[in-house]
Amino acid sequence: MSTPLCIFDTTLRDGTQGEGISLTAEDKVKIALKLDALGVHYIEGGNPGSNSKDIEFFRRVREMKLQAKLTAFGSTRRKNSVCEQDINLKHLTESGARAATLVGKTWDFHVHTALQTTLDENLAMIYESLAYVKHSGMEALFDAEHFFDGYKANPDYALSALAKAKDAGAAWIILCDTNGGTLPSEISEIVSRVVSVIDAPIGIHTHNDCELAVANTLAAISAGARQVQGTINGYGERCGNANLCSIMPTLQLKMGYSCVSDEQLRSLTSVARYVSEIANVHMPVNQPYVGNAAFAHKGGIHVSAIMKDSKTYEHIEPLLVGNKQRVLVSELAGQSNILSKAQEMGLDVNPESMKSREVIDRIKELEHQGYQFEGADASLELLLRDAYGDAVQIFTVDSFKITVEKSAGGMTSEAIVKINVAGEQVYTVAEGNGPVNALDNALRKALVQFFPGIRDIHLSDYKVRVLDEKDATAAKVRVLVESTNFKDTWSTVGVSSNVIEASWEALVDSIRYSLIGMDKGGAIAPELVQTNGLVNH
Repeated sequence: MSTPLCIFDTTLRDGTQGEGISLTAEDKVKIALKLDALGVHYIEGGNPGSNSKDIEFFRRVREMKLQAKLTAFGSTRRKNSVCEQDINLKHLTESGARAATLVGKTWDFHVHTALQTTLDENLAMIYESLAYVKHSGMEALFDAEHFFDGYKANPDYALSALAKAKDAGAAWIILCDTNGGTLPSEISEIVSRVVSVIDAPIGIHTHNDCELAVANTLAAISAGARQVQGTINGYGERCGNANLCSIMPTLQLKMGYSCVSDEQLRSLTSVARYVSEIANVHMPVNQPYVGNAAFAHKGGIHVSAIMKDSKTYEHIEPLLVGNKQRVLVSELAGQSNILSKAQEMGLDVNPESMKSREVIDRIKELEHQGYQFEGADASLELLLRDAYGDAVQIFTVDSFKITVEKSAGGMTSEAIVKINVAGEQVYTVAEGNGPVNALDNALRKALVQFFPGIRDIHLSDYKVRVLDEKDATAAKVRVLVESTNFKDTWSTVGVSSNVIEASWEALVDSIRYSLIGMDKGGAIAPELVQTNGLVNH
């Protein structure tokens, strides 16, 4: 029987303190629902007295039947005051949340310097505030801020602060490495000491300033902590918080602990990518477990081995966390890469034929021209389908035209697109905030009447790389477009000396790839699909 652990998600509070992250109340509601479905035990929504967004969030979410405990965040009462007159504690207890996390000082240096009060008054602030929250009917949790720094400076005082929290009835005491500067060996030693002297459930909250937040969390759990605090994708102030997307599968798949159900763990990748999209923060491609390259293989020897048994180069099965194996094809690829990719697509490929070698040579030639297929899986799949006679022609492009006008009102772009779908010619016009956006809008406008599912697809990233800097404005460029429908993410590539043409090539590939996916699911009427042809772009 695996040991159960408590997962405390603070993406909506601590995660939003990361640079560049700003969530609306609606964003926070959407993410809360995803976190609840993932199976986390606590969802910390923010400080209900700090801003109007958090006030609205708590108002809206308390009407929902979340399985997780909605948790409000605040601090201990002000020095030399009483809890009943503390406006922040009042907002906390009126938030409708089932639990409240109070942060308090455990480092004597902070008590003297930041609070500018006495050590005894700080202990009174901790005790009285937690007791007040508990008396209101909420579950009280204590975030022992700067605990590890405080313990190293004055262990007796740091432990006395925890003892006060316990005496006040705190359901959990969470040890915080607030500055993120503690090493795993120190975490292990200190947590072991705390567990031996404080008779209360202990949690761990780490920051990533030394790239050790995940390691420090795992060390704390091994030493006896039973609650994990962290954020999705490690979002948070400065260098971020402990990344639950790395911690949860490591604890569950490698260390014998139970965090969520196996089925919920299989949703981890989709949750990570969903939160990334809502937060408008691009996920690192090499993020462990949930990153797009977490189970990607490029070298021919590696691919040859995983085709025999994936355990040769994969530490877990990707499906356990909802990810998938990817085989990258580039100028370094061997025949194994092509065969694996074709098999993944369900193509009937004869490994003894010359076709695979021809495809490899074609890919190498295209990469010499500037294409990059290891970062554009969707364009690669379209190329392979064409090569092996399985291309799907859902629409063709007859022409497009773009106009850009500068006026007193600013720059405006307009695109005219003429396409053909199953013999029916469609002519559309759309505006955009730039020529590429106008083209994207016009193409979607032309196709949406035939394929309504296109409404769920949007561009999540757009990159332009100059390939021949010496040619200045006449240089060839490579455009990489990443698209998503919140469930899947795919990338396409276009290359040209004209940035509009390169962008158009990548856009058409993106839409065409998504429509092939809809066709596989039976979402496209058969009369709209023709095989053994290639979209003209």
